[in-house]
Amino acid sequence: MVARIEGEALHAAVADLDGWELREDLLAIERKFKFADFVEAFGFMTRVAILAEKADHHPEWFNVYNRVEITLTTHDADGVSQRDIDLANAIEGLL
Repeated sequence: MVARIEGEALHAAVADLDGWELREDLLAIERKFKFADFVEAFGFMTRVAILAEKADHHPEWFNVYNRVEITLTTHDADGVSQRDIDLANAIEGLL
């Protein structure tokens, strides 16, 4: 089982992520992205999907036209784990 990050460690980990926010219930991190058009947004989602598959850690996401919203949480940990932080950092590397 993966360990959940809590308290000060959680806030510090999220503070180090550019643009990511801790969800109000403290059980997930979220970020909204906006692209020039649908093709650019879908291309980004495809690159994220490849990262997620390699990490065996899959995001919850929402897409409409040029907007992509990503939520990361670790269900096995019932909250945010290092796997979410690592995937968020990997996603940032795509931008």
